[in-house]
Order: sequence, then structure tokens, then C-alpha cells
Amino acid sequence: MDLDAVRTFAAAADAGQFQEAAAELAITQQAVSKRIAALERDLGVRLFTRTARGAELTIDGQAFLPHARELLRVAERAVASVRPGHRPLRVDVIASRVAPSGLMRGFHRAHPEIELDVVMLFDIERAVAALRSGEIDASFRAVAPPGRPLPDDIRSVRVLDEPLQLLTGPAHVLAGARSVPLARLAGHRIWMPGIVPGTEWAAYYDDLVAEFGLTIEATGPNFGSDALLDTVADTPALATFMGEQTRLVWPAGHGLRRIPVTDPTPVYPHSLLWHRDNPHPALAALRSHLASTPATPTGPGAAGTWMPGWVIPDPLRASADRPTPPGDLVA
Repeated sequence: MDLDAVRTFAAAADAGQFQEAAAELAITQQAVSKRIAALERDLGVRLFTRTARGAELTIDGQAFLPHARELLRVAERAVASVRPGHRPLRVDVIASRVAPSGLMRGFHRAHPEIELDVVMLFDIERAVAALRSGEIDASFRAVAPPGRPLPDDIRSVRVLDEPLQLLTGPAHVLAGARSVPLARLAGHRIWMPGIVPGTEWAAYYDDLVAEFGLTIEATGPNFGSDALLDTVADTPALATFMGEQTRLVWPAGHGLRRIPVTDPTPVYPHSLLWHRDNPHPALAALRSHLASTPATPTGPGAAGTWMPGWVIPDPLRASADRPTPPGDLVA
């Protein structure tokens, strides 16, 4: 059904004259007549009777009028639901306990008036496809793993370089250390069952292993963070890496230790991705908020830190208007 014709019918019913309806809609009287005639053909009934005073609704017109008004209200609600600024900002944070989720919590505290939908997409291909289709407005990823350049219509800016820490149980040989040099971890078993081949975080840890001779095991099923913490707490020979801003809680009896890694400190490079043509006004507010948030305690790309060579060299946060390659990973 032609909504313009329905809108014209409602205007003519309110005005009682085609001429007044034409003036209200800024169209000609002839256009009003043609639209209503077309609507009458679609419905198979007459909606108006011409009189000396103008146009009066027929019985069928009276029956149709409340439904016509509801059609127009539904159409307006449908348009409003996707109008920029009239729907929640949808952001992919990968997982609930990692640094991007914390960044979005900070944004929500700073801008409680902005409605948010937080989603969790697993891999970067899915995230990029969702950005291009408009399913989401932004995503946090590590940019850009080998062989995965961002499409030209996707923009990115580095927002957080997150230091990694070593997590051990109380009986681990390094449990008492206040910090541990990265090279000293060679020969220790680091268990990370959440590493999935092909993901951006797998590419990150592959390079970390290759450069520093580490042993990272991704064996066994991934039962989630609680099972990982239980195993590390009970197994003196195992440790794991964890992002400094990853939020996990464990029983006091576990005695787990979070130990800073130094000389150099491996940092995970989180970037914000969005589509260059996305008009959502809250997207600019998010980018501005993240730009004002310290990237790391010592500054992004700081001396004494390490990240893979494929990470975009954008330590001071590239211009949001410049194309940049893709990525993101979770520690």
C-alpha cells in the first residue's frame, strides 16, 4: 500500500477538502485526486463523496480512517527506529570480562544519556561484516593481523595498549616475584586454551612465542575462565597470560598471583573500528571519549614495551578520518 496515498487520504479527511489537503502536503490538487483514486482502486471501495462543501467520507472511508492513521504511526515509528541518534549505539566488545568491555563501561558512566547495545562477536571477519552491513556501529579489534587488511571503507584508531601479566598459582616457582622479565618465561608452561587458530589474538601470541622462545599450550577444551583459574591455582607447573584490565574474581583460597611482565612488557593493541559512512552521532562521542582516556599508564607505544610487527604504527592514535588496516585481540 502506498503510504503517500494513505497520508493524502488522512489529510483530505481532516481538511474536508482536496484543495486544503493539497496545500498542507505542498502538492497540487490534481495530485491529491490521483493519489486518492489510486488508493480507492487498491481497496476496491470509494472513500470520499464529492459535495458542494468539499469531500465527505463514505462509510467505507470512515471505517478505513482509524486504520490509515495507525499505518502512518507505525511507519513513523519504523523510520524513527533507524534514524541516526534514535536507536542505541551497538558496539562489539568481543567478551564481557576483557578490556574493551571496561572501556565501554567507562563510556557509559561518562555518557549515561546515550543508549548502548553491547554485543560480543568472536572473530574479526564477522565483526567487519557486521560493521559494513550496519548491524553494529563499532568494534574493538587488534589491527592488523597478517593477511587481514581492513577494507577501504573501515576506519580504525588505536585506543588502548594493554600490558599482559602472568597469572600463577601459589605454588608456582614465580609466584613470589614482584615482576618477571619476559625472557625468564622461556621454558615455563603457559596454558591458554582460549587461543583459537586464525583469530587475531592467536596471531599475536604466535609472534610472542616466536620472538621470545616461549611455550604456550592451547591444548584441551576451553571450559571458560573459571576452569582456567581452578587449574592454574592447583597446578604448580602451569601459568597463564592475562590482560592487565581483564576483570576476573576467584575464591580467596586459590591464592592466585598477578605478576607484571617486564623487559619488555608485552602489550595488546586494542583499536576501535567503524564504517566510514556510519552517521550515528554517538559514534563521535565514543571516539572522543576514548581519545581522552590514557592509552596505557606509560603511554601507547612506550619504550620497554613489545607488540607484533604487524600492528599499525599508530602510537599516538591515528586521525579518525584516515584509513588504517584491521584488527584486535583478547588477552
